[in-house]
Amino acid sequence: MIEVDERHRTNATFGRVEGYSASSYGDAFADVYDEWYHGVSDVDATVTELLELAGDGPVLELGVGTGRLAVPLGEAGADRGLRVLGVDASSAMLERLAARDPLGRVEAIHGDMVDDLPTGPFSLVYVAYNTLFNLTAPGAHAACFEAVAARLRPGGRFVVEAFVPWDPPRRGDDISVRSLTADRVVLSVSVHHPDERTAEGQFVELSEAGGVRLRPWSIRYATPAELDRIAADAGLALEHRWEAFGGVAFTDGSERHVSIYRAP
Repeated sequence: MIEVDERHRTNATFGRVEGYSASSYGDAFADVYDEWYHGVSDVDATVTELLELAGDGPVLELGVGTGRLAVPLGEAGADRGLRVLGVDASSAMLERLAARDPLGRVEAIHGDMVDDLPTGPFSLVYVAYNTLFNLTAPGAHAACFEAVAARLRPGGRFVVEAFVPWDPPRRGDDISVRSLTADRVVLSVSVHHPDERTAEGQFVELSEAGGVRLRPWSIRYATPAELDRIAADAGLALEHRWEAFGGVAFTDGSERHVSIYRAP
């Protein structure tokens, strides 16, 4: 693991969940992330596309987590010497990554995905499955795009995978059941603030064996058009937009998008 000096960001705005920090999501979900989210996207299709976009590398993943994508990408590119790096603010997530990656295919960096990025230059930087929206401080999306743009080689690409915000937007509070078994129930509690483009909540896990476990989350989201403007301000141009990896066409009804931005 590549270590980065910790910074105290107590004045940053991470959402309305009191005590929430940059590492809170990863620390809370590391033990269940692969179980809960193993099917959120097609790993094979994603790795195939990323490998093609990467060229000779190196490649950087923002919010690498448990290595769901970075490890198979490193394995697929090993025969051509592709260097894969990943940054994450959560030590718990990086511990899972290390266990998943005994051959050290991924160079792990413990740090923030805006302030602690390695210098590069990179042929490809990517941020998968809504991870960009984990940056909840005002202006953090723009800061991330600027930091990435500064580290891309000429013609390098920044790939963003995220959901398309709800239309009409969700508003107010919501409580629902995520899962229910004979000895465990997981409730989803959320609060939505559409005027601020933010939402936060808790997964509340109740079980006979473990009692109560809280898993907090907080996001600040943006539309594809807003991300395009942020990218343009950072000097990046939209090259392609798909609904999903594998070249699935993006339409007005798409609920997700994969946007590929390219440096001059």
